[in-house]
Amino acid sequence: MEAPHEEQSAPVTARDVRSLRRFNRYFTRRIGALDDHYLGQDRPLGEARLLFEIGESGRGREGAALRELRTRLGLDAGYLSRMVKALEGQGLVRLGVHGEDSRVRVAALTQAGRSEVAEQNRRADALAEGLLRGLTPAQRGELTDALGAARRLLRLAAIRVEAVDGGSAAARACLDAYAADIDQRFPEGYDPATLVPPHEVSGDSGAFLVAYEEELAVGCGALRTLDAGARVGEIKHVWVHPGARRLGLARRLLGELEREAAARGLDVVRLDTHAALTEAQAMYRACGYTEIPRYNDDVYGAHFFEKRLSSIRPR
Repeated sequence: MEAPHEEQSAPVTARDVRSLRRFNRYFTRRIGALDDHYLGQDRPLGEARLLFEIGESGRGREGAALRELRTRLGLDAGYLSRMVKALEGQGLVRLGVHGEDSRVRVAALTQAGRSEVAEQNRRADALAEGLLRGLTPAQRGELTDALGAARRLLRLAAIRVEAVDGGSAAARACLDAYAADIDQRFPEGYDPATLVPPHEVSGDSGAFLVAYEEELAVGCGALRTLDAGARVGEIKHVWVHPGARRLGLARRLLGELEREAAARGLDVVRLDTHAALTEAQAMYRACGYTEIPRYNDDVYGAHFFEKRLSSIRPR
């Protein structure tokens, strides 16, 4: 059960911080991340991980783009360049340029590099198996579930949500993806002309939020003022990229939009949803929304909801 939206901005406790740091210290030591010879091979974890990522990212292509590797691994450009050149000097990596864009530098594994990654995977599997061998099947299942939950929550925690102009390239790209997505889900299709216009979700009129995971936009949501006098707003186009679903990001975006509405002095937010979006209806109800009579002329709206914001703390 996820925390209510009003708890999302609560301060992180010292106990939470200590717990995560304690786990990090234990696990990095237990898997040998501190050793200059990770998994018994003649290289530290950083180089071993880079080899692995080059192999994974470049699979079925001409190589992995260095800028993609830099983003995925969160590395400084100079540090990444030095590591790649070191691996090239050892005959494990081949540097080149992208076939369709000579400005994009790529790295690909050589045969020696592929052999080392295969051995790295064999040793890593053996290490993991050794760690799990001391547990019963039920305990392994418990650990597997806990690790899945930890990964999901850490991914969600790492996603940043930013307010952007409703007419920006980031906002329009998200809305294009949203429109294409629901066009496949609505039996009657979806007309992008019904998307909220930029001026209604920008400046004093509203807000547009974009969620980023490792520089990739993976979600969005919009808020516009419906009735300034009655202090009523409307939430529109809450969308999450398929690759970021089941993390709890839709609820997080909804909570951020509610806090944005409260910060603007709005007392109530409304929204509508299509009959086909049963998971959205369930989420709105779980987040404290009450179904109300139709309040607009949205041709795709079948269910209409409202929530009072008296308990939401402004940012």
